[in-house]
Amino acid sequence: MKEIKILGTGCAKCDKLLELTEQAAKELNEEVKIEKITDLNQIMDFGVLLTPALVVNGEVKLTGKVPSRVEDIKKFLK
Repeated sequence: MKEIKILGTGCAKCDKLLELTEQAAKELNEEVKIEKITDLNQIMDFGVLLTPALVVNGEVKLTGKVPSRVEDIKKFLK
């Protein structure tokens, strides 16, 4: 099971990244645990300065933007 974390303060971009990530996992038929982290101290623990950010199994895969396509997120989940 992959552990996915969406890092962000709760802005619209953070919500969009969460939505796209859930869709990508569903389309890949991946078993995932998705957690949304809004605490700034926890976000900084990942070394992330720009949100939203996508973390897969403890590795930061994306920061500061939201991909326009689900296909882009699927690449990070594979």
